[in-house]
Amino acid sequence: MATKFSSIFNNVIGPVMRGPSSSHLAGAARIGLMSRELIDGKLEKVITKFDPQGSLATTYNGHGSDIGLLGGLLGWKPDNKNIVNSLKEAKNKGIRVVFKVEDYDANHPNTYKLTLINDKELSTNITALSLGGGMVEIVNIDGINTSIKGDFYETLVFIKDIDEEHIDKYIIKIKKLIKNVEKIFYNKEENKYLINVKTGQKVSSSIINDLLKAENIFDVKQIDPVLPILTKQNTEIPFKTAEEILEISKKENLDMWELATLYESMRGDIQKKLVFKKMEEIAGIMNDSIKNGLKGTQYSDRILGPQAWMIKEAENNNKLIPTNILNNVITYTMAVMEVKSSMGLIVAAPTAGSCGVIPGTIIGVYDSLNLDKDKLIKAMLSSAIIGILISENATFAGEEAGCQAECGSASSMASAGLVQLMGGTVNQGLKAASIALQNVLGLICDPVANRVEVPCLGRNVMAATNAIASANMALAGVDDVIPLDEVINSMHRIAEMLPSELCCTGLGGLSVTDTAKHLEKNLK
Repeated sequence: MATKFSSIFNNVIGPVMRGPSSSHLAGAARIGLMSRELIDGKLEKVITKFDPQGSLATTYNGHGSDIGLLGGLLGWKPDNKNIVNSLKEAKNKGIRVVFKVEDYDANHPNTYKLTLINDKELSTNITALSLGGGMVEIVNIDGINTSIKGDFYETLVFIKDIDEEHIDKYIIKIKKLIKNVEKIFYNKEENKYLINVKTGQKVSSSIINDLLKAENIFDVKQIDPVLPILTKQNTEIPFKTAEEILEISKKENLDMWELATLYESMRGDIQKKLVFKKMEEIAGIMNDSIKNGLKGTQYSDRILGPQAWMIKEAENNNKLIPTNILNNVITYTMAVMEVKSSMGLIVAAPTAGSCGVIPGTIIGVYDSLNLDKDKLIKAMLSSAIIGILISENATFAGEEAGCQAECGSASSMASAGLVQLMGGTVNQGLKAASIALQNVLGLICDPVANRVEVPCLGRNVMAATNAIASANMALAGVDDVIPLDEVINSMHRIAEMLPSELCCTGLGGLSVTDTAKHLEKNLK
């Protein structure tokens, strides 16, 4: 059961998190936050299994999956400053933690198979997926298939020892007790049923107690949402393709940023001014990341130290090719990436692995030209709407599609944002996004030494400079030839052709060079 329509603040610009990886740390933390609600009493042991054919088997400890998962199980969100210490804190609380690589034929490269054991030696088995950019889904609880993505309040009603023809009476009872149901469905495993009730508000404890009194209902669990924007089942959206964006912009005479606020307000049932305000807050966090990066960052478990300052110093000493704004963009992009690599606070946009591109380019150009603040927020919104198109029709997950889905998507988004920043048209923004994405199709994901640093830093800088070039080409009237919708579809098809070794497994590309292996050995 897919989440109904992507959200700017769920799928594209966010989560606000600690580095290094949104698929790993943020996704794992959200899985942990939801899973902790499924166990009674004190958590005493966590067993996590990764399939050897997936991405997590080789990357979970270097990309932060382990600390993210335990942080979530401890109740910490992805932006919690203490999450870096989650393994130590779990040990202090007497929680035994086991990670295993075991063949269980996972269907997704980022599959978590969890066994949570409480102080009464009762266990809960959970299968969950990290879908890229911090998006997650719980797909199975104790052998029963389900779909929990963190965009509703979830009430899980467990029933046993009934025949299927009697399940309807329980659903009718639930609907009578719970008035604000958005979605309800059930699945079974042998003689057990799980009725999943999705609501827009938390169900009261009195209703839960009434359900528990019913015959054959042996447990009821509640899970709070982990995403900032909830889903409404009756929601409609104004567009899903670039072609539809162009049609509406012409018909309604709307700029790209206005289309973005229209989309998110309809999708999330929130006022347009609140969409603008939310993006203003996000831009503030991004700007703080830049400032913190420029001060210099420290973290022991990393390949690269602080280097962003080198660009400005070399430029001031006339050692660089004069590129003015471009050098500022490179500096800002590097600064954000260095904050990510030091477990500092960043915004995944659309992922943590590509988090330097959008703030580096848009804020870098904005600062260089000393523009009005409203223009910055409008540019950010414009970049986000390109991300919506990619989220709806492809993926941001490097584990599924390589770095074309991360830095490539970020470059495409940033280029449209730059067009808006410079007063360009919707058509020019879409053309810029198309050109930028065309330029990086097929880009692989091959992190060195199991860290999100090399070649990630360079590829963020490449994506930022590509965004500027593509925006300028579109503003000048250069023909993109292939429409954006077709380019996004091409990226999706290329993803299906890429071998897993080139999709964030550490088993191909630069990851397996002699130097990379030496660095990995030293870090371990």
